[in-house]
Amino acid sequence: MAYLYTPWLLFTQILLQVAKYEAKVPAIIVFGDSSVDSGNNNRISTLLKSNFKPYGRDFAGGQPTGRFSNGRVPPDFISEAFGLKPFVPAYLDPKYGISDFATGVCFASAGTGYDTATSDVLNVIPLWKEVEYYKEYQNKLRAYLGKAKAKKILTEALYLISLGTNDFLENYYTIPTRQMEFTVQQFEDFLIGLSENFIREIYSLGVRKIALTGLPPMGCLPLERARNFMANHDCVQEYNNVALEFNGKLSNMVAKLNQELPGLRILFTDKIYQLFYQIIKRPSSYGFEVAEVACCASGTFEMSYLCNENNPYTCKDANKYVFWDAFHPTDKTNKILADSVTGILRETFK
Repeated sequence: MAYLYTPWLLFTQILLQVAKYEAKVPAIIVFGDSSVDSGNNNRISTLLKSNFKPYGRDFAGGQPTGRFSNGRVPPDFISEAFGLKPFVPAYLDPKYGISDFATGVCFASAGTGYDTATSDVLNVIPLWKEVEYYKEYQNKLRAYLGKAKAKKILTEALYLISLGTNDFLENYYTIPTRQMEFTVQQFEDFLIGLSENFIREIYSLGVRKIALTGLPPMGCLPLERARNFMANHDCVQEYNNVALEFNGKLSNMVAKLNQELPGLRILFTDKIYQLFYQIIKRPSSYGFEVAEVACCASGTFEMSYLCNENNPYTCKDANKYVFWDAFHPTDKTNKILADSVTGILRETFK
């Protein structure tokens, strides 16, 4: 009689899978920097691009997309986990239109930050311009779906925000202007103010569900370790301390806005820092072999055009590496980081 139950068991399994992947939000919308950029920098005049091999060699089809990875970036995995597309298209990518963007769109630009001075360093899209693109997108969505349906999508969408690292590493610690104006703690407070203003602005545009990512252990990026001669190329503890301090301030800001702004729900994904740090310090526990240097070229200083397909030192198997280039994680690392917050995202924004 066992065979009589087989169809019901199969049907139950199918229902469970459907429930698991059923979209809890209608769209994933992304603001930020290279940690989440899916190709917008391809369409602007900047040296900070990744639309060439070996970038994208492990992406579907093996082609570069403008993502700073050998494959996907975290929003792609999160979108798939919510039952949406397995990638979030870049707003400026001419291959996609409003019908594609209705379930997910990325406005992020590699090299940008909260501070407009940060985007000026490599002539990338400033955060205020990302907001302008979002307003333009809203109008296109209303024209495509009608006001009522567009409003529902825009209100129920999950907004992913990830930036801040460039404000410190490209701007404050590299260009003397901000150091002359602020101590590092004052600069943190300055950025917190800009972050709060940004969130208040998009809230006024109807945004209600936000997942905000803080700084990673930026002192452990291969680029910073390569420069850290005096400490035998260990992580730069000063930078990690700043990241933790800044993340604490972000957390306080999030708590305040969640109380002040009716209907707003911001989830601050602070566990990303600790998980990323553990991956770097104990790579073998997560299936990696190398964390000190990156896969591309020498793995120390290279990213963007310095990450050359013909460099004989570029690794063959990126899955063994935590970092793809000197600044950005591999596809495998991105998936681990995205998966670590997917559960709480699904529970919070169901």
